[in-house]
Amino acid sequence: MLGFHWPELIIVFGVILLLFGPKKLPEIGSALGKSITAFKSGLHEPKEQLKEVAPLPAPEKISEM
Repeated sequence: MLGFHWPELIIVFGVILLLFGPKKLPEIGSALGKSITAFKSGLHEPKEQLKEVAPLPAPEKISEM
């Protein structure tokens, strides 16, 4: 099974705490959150631009013979 488990997460957070210190962690967390938000909005932006530039044509009804 891939992914992190509790012991690995505790070790990773401990190393991050040692590297950056407790005063920098809120700034890093805030920057990470803003980055993720910008990335998500960037994923949806091209779809919205395509809808504005070239809207899909309405489907035509098939006439019965």
